[in-house]
Amino acid sequence: MTREEKSIAIEDLTAKLAGVNVIYLADTSGLDADSTSNLRRACFKAGIKLEVVKNTLLEKAMEASDTDFGDLSSVLKGNTSIMIADVANAPAKIIKEFRKKGSKPILKGAYITEDVYIGDENLDKLASIKSRAEVIGEIIGLLQSPAQRVIAALQNQEGKEESAE
Repeated sequence: MTREEKSIAIEDLTAKLAGVNVIYLADTSGLDADSTSNLRRACFKAGIKLEVVKNTLLEKAMEASDTDFGDLSSVLKGNTSIMIADVANAPAKIIKEFRKKGSKPILKGAYITEDVYIGDENLDKLASIKSRAEVIGEIIGLLQSPAQRVIAALQNQEGKEESAE
């Protein structure tokens, strides 16, 4: 790869990192062609961009980015795949699903809305993060619950008054 090609690749990676709130770094080495294809297909269906990257180029793109990725560059060793998503827990769920069949992919680290997670031991924690839609659904449910109780109580009271007449 020439210097110009490297420079272009760094610019492309920097542009991909701009404005992104969910980035996972994983080790996908050792996956056979069929497993890799299945992983790519699952990521595509979940709206996750999956790409194998060169560590040095990604590190330079992170440095060039306006975002502070903290210690995330410390995991850039060996094979690295970057997973970019809109939903915080989506990549973790896919990794967990694939781990039911084998030992890979391994989570190296993640950046989620200014928080940095280093190491595979964070996979369960990341998978349990609620998506924005899930949080909104819970809030709506909580808000509706008291109103439904009031309506039910009024209906019960109405029924009692009618039967008393």
